Amino acid sequence: MPALSTWRSQRLPRTPRRGRALALLLAAALPLPGLAASCPEADPEALEWLDKMSRSSHHTAYHGVVTLQRGEDMQVMQISHSVSGGASSEQLTKLTGQGAQVVREEHPLNCVHTGHRLLQLGARLESGECGVASYYRFQVAPGERIAGRKAVQVRVEPRDMYRYGYLLELDRETGLLLRSSTLGRGDLVLERFQFANLSFGAPMPSSGDIDVVYEAGHPTPSLDTGEVGVTWTIGWLPRGFAPTESGPAVSGRRTYTDGLAAFSVFLEPLSRDIRSGEGVAREGSTTSYTRGLSLSGQPVLVTVIGEVPVNTARMVADSVRWTP
Repeated sequence: MPALSTWRSQRLPRTPRRGRALALLLAAALPLPGLAASCPEADPEALEWLDKMSRSSHHTAYHGVVTLQRGEDMQVMQISHSVSGGASSEQLTKLTGQGAQVVREEHPLNCVHTGHRLLQLGARLESGECGVASYYRFQVAPGERIAGRKAVQVRVEPRDMYRYGYLLELDRETGLLLRSSTLGRGDLVLERFQFANLSFGAPMPSSGDIDVVYEAGHPTPSLDTGEVGVTWTIGWLPRGFAPTESGPAVSGRRTYTDGLAAFSVFLEPLSRDIRSGEGVAREGSTTSYTRGLSLSGQPVLVTVIGEVPVNTARMVADSVRWTP
């Protein structure tokens, strides 16, 4: 759900507005005739469901109440998503704690962001591009009834140590994501999103007193962190992660996704040296990793925030370099 990922981006300072597993997984199933020959280890049914999910959250009008659990912390939110005149709009209202609301208006239906595109493989499979099937294993099984809807379960297992696994429960009729569990080592549930109730059609009215309203516009990289005055590169990324935007080479932020997970890298030049070391904070499946580095004698602070394990964030941060 785009609105949910937008709200979550407000939870941590400078957290990227991501197209997270919650918003990037839905849509109308497409036949994949070339899959068996080009990607023999892939599950064609699972990839069809991922394609269906990726489109569903964007093109389907729905509203409901969802829960988001991270450890002992539980949040309850109301989501409303409408589709009209070639565009979609979302409204997300937090029903627990501070009364906050995120609103995004008039997002064009023909605007396909990187995360959605990576899940909508279609004809690319026939040309030998396996996409997410190169980095994850998938297994489809009958799902539970969630929010009164029959579901299909898609289990997602990473093929390497650089990303998390997922257990997805999708609406059998529309492909909408009904429940998503992010799994760490030993299938430990790091975070769980779930619809408590769900209806399709006209949006529900806003409920409760609203203290803060955030307007979430279309991503504009130049507005996020400004420029750092020098060009820089990231020398190592886990396989399959692609940039979500094409900002200036001197932008202070870079964001990447593999279709299911996303993270951002921030670079901040410092005016003086700082003691070497690192800082780590975790909230559910979101890692915030900060490290002080010296690049060609210039002290900088590198921060990686996103849905990846700590070791992945550390390796990405350590690979940052100035570009001559």
